[in-house]
Amino acid sequence: MFAKLNHLAIVSEKYALSCRFYEAYFGMNTAQGVRAEGAGVIGDGYVGMNINPRGPGRGGRLEHFGFEVRDAQTALDRLKGFGVQWLKRPSNRPYAGISAHDPDGNVFDISQEDMENRSDVYVEQAGKGINKRFISHFGVRTMRPDAMAEFYRTVFELEPRNKREGDPNHYLTDGHMTLVIMPWNIMDYDATGIMPPSLDHMGFKVENMEKFKADVERLEARNPYIQPMSIDYGPEARARKKLFETSCPYCQYHMADVDGVLLGVHEG
Repeated sequence: MFAKLNHLAIVSEKYALSCRFYEAYFGMNTAQGVRAEGAGVIGDGYVGMNINPRGPGRGGRLEHFGFEVRDAQTALDRLKGFGVQWLKRPSNRPYAGISAHDPDGNVFDISQEDMENRSDVYVEQAGKGINKRFISHFGVRTMRPDAMAEFYRTVFELEPRNKREGDPNHYLTDGHMTLVIMPWNIMDYDATGIMPPSLDHMGFKVENMEKFKADVERLEARNPYIQPMSIDYGPEARARKKLFETSCPYCQYHMADVDGVLLGVHEG
């Protein structure tokens, strides 16, 4: 395997609450020794997720993702063929050794197992096994889904899976995590707020859907501060939820975290 899809990052105005949300609802583990004033760093045993405090000029959202590659230089050489540039990141980032982007501008990080920047859950969770509730996929909307699928196949050797006749999405996997490349069309946002091409949602696989729903109900009653944000509160929200429901067949149950990041949950 050349690359693993094992990093996601959220920018949040409620980053401390957001960490507690993912711990409570999905059993994610907080990294040891994380600075109180810094980003939250959590993991599911395979994927590490940074929840970064929102700063000036930075929108709150599911922002970027990352690859751990067998050889970073090979990935960079392949990026050159697509006219893509990259930046070496400061050493205080616990994952991002290098940041780059695809030809449509979606930002991702590149790390290598022996890079000096690696810390927190990216080291701690190695060899400990994957949680029973784990991040299974994430979706990216783009105006050129066919070209972006070719980019990720070529640079990172992700394998295409599960594409069915009539389905406009591409599904690319590292064997555990799946990148869902989804078409973006402004007409899809009729009757709701228009989001630009960008990361759309992330998905969790759970051990039992009925148990998960019962946990949601129990946790909502226990602590109002970590209740999921409603995605069904009015006409525009319902239109956005309908687009979410029809866009990715992996998602069986649709919700949002405390900051409104869309989450699709499935059992099978």
